[in-house]
Amino acid sequence: MVKAPCGYIIVGVSSRNGQPVLPPAGLEDNQLDPIQRKLLEICNKLTPPYYPVAEPVDFMGKRVLVIWAPGGDNRPYKAPETLGKRTQRVYWVRRYSNTKKANHAEENQLIELAAKIPFDDRINHGADIDQLSIPLIQSFLQEVNSNLSRHVGAIPNIDLFRQMNIVRGPSEDLKPLNVGLLFFCEKPERFFRGAKIEVVEYRDTVGDDFSEKSFTGPINQQLKEALQYIKASVLKEEVRKIPNEAKAERFFNYPYEAIEEALANAVYHRSYEDLNSIEVNVWSDRIEVLSYPGPIPPVDNKQLMKARVIARYYRNRRVGDFLKELGLTEGRGTGIPKIRNAMRRNGSPVPKFETDRGRTYFLTVLPMHPKVVSKLPAEIAGGDMGDSARRVLEFCSKPRSRKDILDFLGLTNQAKNYEAHIEPLLKEGLLQFTIPDKPRSMKQNYVITAKGQEALKG
Repeated sequence: MVKAPCGYIIVGVSSRNGQPVLPPAGLEDNQLDPIQRKLLEICNKLTPPYYPVAEPVDFMGKRVLVIWAPGGDNRPYKAPETLGKRTQRVYWVRRYSNTKKANHAEENQLIELAAKIPFDDRINHGADIDQLSIPLIQSFLQEVNSNLSRHVGAIPNIDLFRQMNIVRGPSEDLKPLNVGLLFFCEKPERFFRGAKIEVVEYRDTVGDDFSEKSFTGPINQQLKEALQYIKASVLKEEVRKIPNEAKAERFFNYPYEAIEEALANAVYHRSYEDLNSIEVNVWSDRIEVLSYPGPIPPVDNKQLMKARVIARYYRNRRVGDFLKELGLTEGRGTGIPKIRNAMRRNGSPVPKFETDRGRTYFLTVLPMHPKVVSKLPAEIAGGDMGDSARRVLEFCSKPRSRKDILDFLGLTNQAKNYEAHIEPLLKEGLLQFTIPDKPRSMKQNYVITAKGQEALKG
């Protein structure tokens, strides 16, 4: 018994030092049937019997047999030590590149893991296979360059569903699996109320003024559409002139790679039994990605602070398989390091990852780039003190020139920057001229007012 969620065996390709030897030797057509008969004989020796999916495939001009072994409903399985008649059947586990007999502790662990079939791999008795959309399936197969896409319409739909392992049961009562409905049903929210992504953009710091957009449908499409929306409406590239240098500095308020990875991880690792949707909260100074519940033990806040988080088990193994085929996630514990690296390359602050003691939620916080300034007029009019406004007022505790202030913010001395970052403070009475009767004086400076000092204290 291998603990991985699924595995592949390719017959007809030899290996050397753990690497495939290409081009493959391949199989003759008259070898395929005897190999599959032998495979059936071996499968019947497992306790309980287990039958993987086997398919002949043309690869590099040769015929090979691909055997796909997804996790079964009746795991763990015992396999014989030898192929003799009186051999003992035992549990097997995979350690690195070796397969060995499970010890007592490992046997207990396998049995505990098998006590509950993962939700995404369960039969949904409230749905029918007619809920599975052939166009969605065909689009998916084409996107992942599967040879199976050529058979859509040429073979019965039931055979297609079985080969993709998204249905289960006898032919007279065939039912879709939850993972099939999540990816290939036009409206999966009918069966999973929390299966949606909500992007909320706040225009203040208390949450009274906001706009909200929901993304529903197949979860892979949700993910792509939510990312496209965030990329178009939230992400902004900034260009800052470096004083006394010809070149300019370029960065984003948030790096797209970090948001993509954070949201993909939420889609992968959330529970689809939970009624709560995934939330992407866009604040004036940060983006928060919130999903329910939290990570599976032993991952906790202490583990989340490490350079790399190693998760032993995954909540949605089938969801992860499909997302990996689409290239939307890797599922190898690389998510958190990738987010950190993307933030660092952009010059952004360190991201935060958080859960509570009961692991009821998982929160990813992506702080805004420190050189990006907020929309000051809206913040000040709402009675709130934005980060850049606070910085300007603190900087103007002594009289400062317009150029000094804009240089301090990392901005060029242009009218649009003056209108966005100095003029609103003057209009609100938080800054004042040092030469009020000559606003356009070449010697004009700006200094904080008593009202500005009170705003800083508040």
